[in-house]
Amino acid sequence: METLIERLWHHTSRDDVVQLLTTDSRNGLDRFEIDRRQQHFGANAIPLRRGPGPLIRFLMQFHQPLLYILLSAAAITAFLDEWVDASVIFGVVLVNAVIGYLQESKAAKALEALAKTTLTEARVVRAGETRDVPSTELVPGDIVLLQSGDKVPADLRLLKSRDLQIDESALTGESVPVAKNAGELPLDTALAERCNMGYASTLVTYGQGRGVVVAIGAKTEVGRISELMTLADVLETPLTRKIAKFSRVLLIVILMLAAVTFAVGVWRGQAMFEMFMAAVALAVGAIPEGLPAAVTITLAIGVARMARRRAIIRKLPAVETLGGTTVICSDKTGTLTVNQMTVRRFWAGGQSYDVSGTGYEPRGEIESDGPDDSTLAENAAANQCLLAGLLCNDSALEQAESRWEVRGDPTEGALIALAGKAGLDARRTLERSPRLDVIPFESQHQYMATLHDLNADQTRSLYVKGGVEVVLGKCNAALNKSGETVPLDMDAVHRHVEAMAAEGLRVLAFAGKPFPTTTQDITHADVGDLVFYGLQGMIDPPRPEAVAAIKACQTAGIRVKMITGDHAKTAQAIAQHIGLDGVQAGQTHVPLVKTAQDLADTTDQQLIEIADEVAVFARATPELKLRLVRALQAKGHIVAMTGDGVNDAPALKQADIGVAMGIGGTEVAKEAADMVLTDDNFASIEAAVEEGRSVFDNLTKFIVWTLPTNMGEGLVILAAIFVGVTLPILPVQILWINMTTAVLLGLMLAFEPKEGDIMRRPPREPRRSILTGELIGRILLVSCVMLVGAFGSFEWAIGQGYSDRVARTVSVNVFVMVELFYLFNCRSLTKSMFELGVLSNRWIGLGVVSMVVLQLAYAYLPIMNRIFHSAPLGWDAWWRILLTGFATYIIVGFEKWVRRKRMAKTLTT
Repeated sequence: METLIERLWHHTSRDDVVQLLTTDSRNGLDRFEIDRRQQHFGANAIPLRRGPGPLIRFLMQFHQPLLYILLSAAAITAFLDEWVDASVIFGVVLVNAVIGYLQESKAAKALEALAKTTLTEARVVRAGETRDVPSTELVPGDIVLLQSGDKVPADLRLLKSRDLQIDESALTGESVPVAKNAGELPLDTALAERCNMGYASTLVTYGQGRGVVVAIGAKTEVGRISELMTLADVLETPLTRKIAKFSRVLLIVILMLAAVTFAVGVWRGQAMFEMFMAAVALAVGAIPEGLPAAVTITLAIGVARMARRRAIIRKLPAVETLGGTTVICSDKTGTLTVNQMTVRRFWAGGQSYDVSGTGYEPRGEIESDGPDDSTLAENAAANQCLLAGLLCNDSALEQAESRWEVRGDPTEGALIALAGKAGLDARRTLERSPRLDVIPFESQHQYMATLHDLNADQTRSLYVKGGVEVVLGKCNAALNKSGETVPLDMDAVHRHVEAMAAEGLRVLAFAGKPFPTTTQDITHADVGDLVFYGLQGMIDPPRPEAVAAIKACQTAGIRVKMITGDHAKTAQAIAQHIGLDGVQAGQTHVPLVKTAQDLADTTDQQLIEIADEVAVFARATPELKLRLVRALQAKGHIVAMTGDGVNDAPALKQADIGVAMGIGGTEVAKEAADMVLTDDNFASIEAAVEEGRSVFDNLTKFIVWTLPTNMGEGLVILAAIFVGVTLPILPVQILWINMTTAVLLGLMLAFEPKEGDIMRRPPREPRRSILTGELIGRILLVSCVMLVGAFGSFEWAIGQGYSDRVARTVSVNVFVMVELFYLFNCRSLTKSMFELGVLSNRWIGLGVVSMVVLQLAYAYLPIMNRIFHSAPLGWDAWWRILLTGFATYIIVGFEKWVRRKRMAKTLTT
């Protein structure tokens, strides 16, 4: 039974489904058969796959090259009896490991959240009796009853449907509830169009139905999504990849230099223990102890900035990943659009009207788009069309604080909002024209009809709304703008229907007729000989801010692609309005659209090229979304993926940065994502990308600032060994420099405001290393300045007859002052601090003052002299130290100026 036409139930007749599942559509299964099937099929629940235990996951956080270096540094400093420094370094390692462990634990909750979506109560018919049972007890062949408000407990083939509508947006991305029926469908019917099926975890919004269970647990569509989530790769972020590569290179360089130092010293005849201590000093000096803390704090500051811009980061490295994004794959509904159906155009009495306003708020302008200058009030047909939309309606609009929401069907909410824009008050109109009877919408009839009293003299009218072809088929006349009944011009109606459909609008037709005052109820037989009133075309409109955000992304070199479960025409119309694929809003060029059906037979290699070229993908299934993300990554892109439904979870997990919707998103999507938008707005993604670029900028500035110190310290040690003189700086002094300057100076760069042109730059090349050739050249330049300044100052002090303590104190302060002045150069990698604004980062000033105070304490406090082997300095030493630092600022500033001139010359030629 498990293999019986699996996933082809929609193409099988009701009688055959019942026969294949050996069940009874009226009485259901008996108790004995239920027990047998429960033992055979197991529980109706998604199985959770257990990963490594908590201890293994925690220990794996230490499996990183940079942490190996830091743990080595902690061990070496402990060996030197510098327990305070060893504790600080190990503390940094431990904090990073704990943060990584917590992030990984949160990510693992995605599958648990997915499993919970299928847990509910189910009303079933068993042995001829109706009863409520836990959904976990369902088996294939169970007969399930559905009604409004129920969560569908398993995958069902519908046997009966009475006005049944199911919200499948979490599974398929379809923006409006789907009307269901029990008829047989073609074999190639897409998942989102299988109107004879009900799928686990979707929600019944209207009507009633009866279905037979065809799949449970892992065999359901939601279960398949769970399988896809386990197939999604857990990717390293670009930052973690670059840091890991940088750390491996650094580890090799440090070990090689330490070995060379030891070998050269021994070869020159110096004591092996002394050379071992020199090698240790070099290793300690070359290790950037402050880098992990700087990365964590810079990312945390980025998280805080993004939160103020409505983007909540769940995983710290995602902050930087956003900054490197090259492609954003966005869902349509609620992200690029407002997720509120809105009438954009209606046609009545031979006159077409454009409607402004967004969402369900009944405020906006209605303007004629033709040469006729008659007002809306003068068009009798338009008024009847609006009245029909308001009265032939089961929904209502409610204002919740500053937001208008629809209670009922989104399409009907749009009709009420349009009537409000025309000045019709819904409550008063319904009071004046009470409903006497209704024929509810049924999928087999495709229309709704209501009977109303219009005034005190008992004049009655029938109003009808529904699909264009169905309503037109019941009309034999039309109402003109003067209120006269005239022959119906079918060709004119169809021309306007086609024009609206070409704009991606969903079109409804409206009609009606006077009704005998003696009649209290209506039947389908009464719905005929109608008078056509007009057409209303609606769409879930694009967010105005999304248009600007997409343009900003394109200016920044970031490509935006729409991947939606909606219809191809709707997706194409929205894409055209918002300017996807280089198409500017309002132009006639239509972007290329591919559907899941179009791509069903493509190979992975073919999909790589298609995914890179095509901007819009419609009717996308969970498998296609996952394949598209992988295809773009195979092309070398850093991919951000947005989504809100269960069907989006595998792609969210696979993407370099998964972005879930905070308002309309499911818990499954949020748990699988790296970032959650609190306003479900694409513009917030663009803002987050901007902040992400700023974070990477500031991290790069910190690395460019800190590496010259480590390299300079190593070069000083090497120079002393090669020359054969006393070490100008001791290991404990190196640790003092590295830890204090990293905290008080380097971390101030994390607060640096973003530069004005940050969103006019192209995205970083994903394969490019953190440091470019130019930046490496600058690091070498400053390292040499430190070598000359520190070594020269040490030799000057010794030559003046000062003790080793005083000479080393001079060297330490040269390092610190060079770092302090160089910090101002690092506020921008290309501009001077005067272009940025001297006071635009006040944290820099605070850090500089604190560092100066700390260095004075280092030189003059007796306790510091004992711990760090320092000594007080005279003014003749201080002015040399300050001059060396200022010279560094001038030298680097000149180097940046030369590079800018060279770049400007290259651009002009």
